[in-house]
Amino acid sequence: MTSLRARIRASITGVAAGAVALFALPLAYALAAGYDNEAVIGLQRDAARVAATVPDSYGTDASTVELPPDLSASVTVGVYRVDGVRLAHGGPERSAVAAAAADAHLHHAIEDGQLAVVAPVPSDGGVTLAVRASEPYRIVQWRTARAWGLMAVSGLLVVGLAALLGRRQATRIARPLQELTATARALGEGDFTVRAARSDLEEADAAGRALEATARRLGTVLERERAFSADVSHQLRTPLTALLLALESALRDPQPDPRRLRAAAANALRRAERLRDTVEELLDLARDTHVSAEPLDVAGLLAGARERWHGEFAARGRRLVLPSPPWLPVVPASNAAARQILDVLLANALAHGAGTATVTVTELGPGVSIEVGDEGPGITGDPERVFARRARGIGLSLARSLAEAEGGRLLVRRAAPNPVFSLLLAPAPSQSDSPGPAPS
Repeated sequence: MTSLRARIRASITGVAAGAVALFALPLAYALAAGYDNEAVIGLQRDAARVAATVPDSYGTDASTVELPPDLSASVTVGVYRVDGVRLAHGGPERSAVAAAAADAHLHHAIEDGQLAVVAPVPSDGGVTLAVRASEPYRIVQWRTARAWGLMAVSGLLVVGLAALLGRRQATRIARPLQELTATARALGEGDFTVRAARSDLEEADAAGRALEATARRLGTVLERERAFSADVSHQLRTPLTALLLALESALRDPQPDPRRLRAAAANALRRAERLRDTVEELLDLARDTHVSAEPLDVAGLLAGARERWHGEFAARGRRLVLPSPPWLPVVPASNAAARQILDVLLANALAHGAGTATVTVTELGPGVSIEVGDEGPGITGDPERVFARRARGIGLSLARSLAEAEGGRLLVRRAAPNPVFSLLLAPAPSQSDSPGPAPS
């Protein structure tokens, strides 16, 4: 399996090598043609200079031809007849290129390893002579090879720089992924406080933020499930005890009345169903870490509490007052969470309070306050201790965690006497600045 680093390096290096080849090959061909043309033009100039000094009668009288003193040492010049036979100076004895000058035009070709150029000698009687200038073709080839060598070195330098850049970019891109891998591994090992290192890569940073959010969510889920495991016994003890007492009372009757047994069984079934619903709600709330967006049904919340708790308080000779709520601002909160919190507060008022228990719902600025109070002696010492686990309060730690999960607060407004617990719920952000409907 190829690593990401190797793929990035290979990609960048391959693209650079392809680009160099794409531009270098045509340039190399153009350079070779350019050096050939340059050499031909130079030889044509030398041949034409000499041809201009050759007299028409050369070869038929005693006239001579003087070569220019500034000719290059590598250049060989000879005077030829148009049949290709050399008359004077240097060059091969016969030259096919020189014979081609009979048409009175310049010609060039590679002959015997020499780049040869012929220029006809101008004459009124027609072309009878030609001047042949040549130099070793290997000189032109060496110039071309030198240029190609410089191009090859430059190309290799470019490809090498691209490889270094590719290596750097591969490291820069792969390092955040390696760090994310290490972070994910730490998360898999149970560290929910992981923080992904930030890089300059937007995608890697986005993945890191998503991983951190996942870690926080998993940590919250785990913490809430642990809290559920620790606190659920408090929350379920009261209904389970009531269920057991009702069944034991029916079984202890020495002469059981079938109607009473049927009523006890129906009551036990109703309590068991309520217990089942409580367990399911608590499990759902323990796993759900999102703040609810549904509006809280305060009227339904109070009606359900009246149905569940009125008989419990009446059985102990106590009153439960749940007045109809006035118009209230709309607040987002899970109805299941609010129902569990209210049940915890009423269970505590029933177990540890005295006298009349009162539930009050009031508008508190843009939010809502739900308070549960009774006429008991209240809380001694630090009120915050009742929210600690293993405190005497029934499920208050769980109730507070549920309130905070909904974006609210659960606190003791008055500790003693006549204690009052307050559940404060904030409004929806989109509705905090908009007026609600007018109360009817």
